[in-house]
Amino acid sequence: MRQLGVALFFFLSGFSLSNAEEPQIEETGFVDLFNGKDLSGWIDVNTSPETWSVEDGLLVCSGQPIGVMRSEKQYENFILIVEWRHMDPGGNSGVFIWCDANPREENRLPSGMEVQMLELDWPKLNRYKDGSLPPIAYVHGELFGAGTVTAVPDNPRGKRSKSVENRCKPRGKWNRYVVVAVDGTVKLSVNGKFVNSIRESSIRKGYLCLESEGGEIHFRKIKIMELPGGMADEKSTAPVLD
Repeated sequence: MRQLGVALFFFLSGFSLSNAEEPQIEETGFVDLFNGKDLSGWIDVNTSPETWSVEDGLLVCSGQPIGVMRSEKQYENFILIVEWRHMDPGGNSGVFIWCDANPREENRLPSGMEVQMLELDWPKLNRYKDGSLPPIAYVHGELFGAGTVTAVPDNPRGKRSKSVENRCKPRGKWNRYVVVAVDGTVKLSVNGKFVNSIRESSIRKGYLCLESEGGEIHFRKIKIMELPGGMADEKSTAPVLD
């Protein structure tokens, strides 16, 4: 009941948060997925021994080669806290939830629900062919079904859901994501305010994956609170890997 109460707090009160800094929320009941010492609990999928390292208590991703590492176990309903910072202009990364951890041949990335993490200069460095800038909403936490995963965006940009407010900080500054994932619905808080959501995900249970996609990114906190299981059946669960 206490876990459900915490989840209800995030769902109902999060959208009203408007202060510049995220309030201190009690993290009792969360489990660390990164211990600050080594890569225990994570399995490399298709990167390299040099891609992921631990330096001064931080999880460091070099960004090369493109690929992911995954959690040891699958998760269904949960609250995930991730604190991250890009170190390169236009850095690209993200966290996949409900993921199959099975890289696709065309881009080396798996199918899953992606929570986008881009550095603020990404639009400037990746202009459209006509010279115009991609929307800033792409940078700060777009939610979308990657690969074979489908979902219904609450703030549509095509098949993706864009954030309604830009709250991300530039390279070298820490960002805090709170991801609430329950029964196919995902809600994302960026630095203290819920700004995006997507629903009716075709996959509702799977692995967590951290993405390496070209730029150095650091993680200092990865915590999860599992919530009671819900509506994931065999069809909406990613295959279990050895």
